[in-house]
Amino acid sequence: MDTAQIAKISKALADPTRLQIYQTIAAKPDLYCGEILEKYDLAPGTLSHHLKTLVEAGLIECRREGQFIHSRVLPKSMREYTRALSRLTRCGKWGFLKPGPTTPNSKSG
Repeated sequence: MDTAQIAKISKALADPTRLQIYQTIAAKPDLYCGEILEKYDLAPGTLSHHLKTLVEAGLIECRREGQFIHSRVLPKSMREYTRALSRLTRCGKWGFLKPGPTTPNSKSG
């Protein structure tokens, strides 16, 4: 896992509400959005934004089934993420990880 992906997942999980949503989805293998809305006091648009962020980070996938949208975690992504964090802790530096793609706005050291 490269540094860009580690940062993307970290940013996605840094929001307390999004982290709770992720935990809720992880606790139930096939959860539809209505169940999440019932559990948290969120507007549908806000939930949609949080789910989109989790999807873009590669942590969950969503599928439409009729009028319902079902979500489930992608355990492999979390395993790779926790392994990458573990390697960071053991090595104490970023040097062994592949750098993420550079963006036009990136500035070099």
